[in-house]
Amino acid sequence: MTNNSAPEVGTLALDSVTRRVGTVMGHVGPYVQLRPPEGGLEWDACPEDIQPASASDRLRERVAERNANSERAL
Repeated sequence: MTNNSAPEVGTLALDSVTRRVGTVMGHVGPYVQLRPPEGGLEWDACPEDIQPASASDRLRERVAERNANSERAL
């Protein structure tokens, strides 16, 4: 995170490099492990690239998830 503190497991965070929102799953070595809120593969991010997810980040993620679900239903 930008304040050099490790994000807590279970919180939503924004990876500023990939612009993806993820749930913090853990910390391995120098990396923070994130997983998409709807599930899926985890990815590693550098702690300095992580920031708390804003309300608009969370909303954008929910809209993307709903859109993906509706496309799968077609």
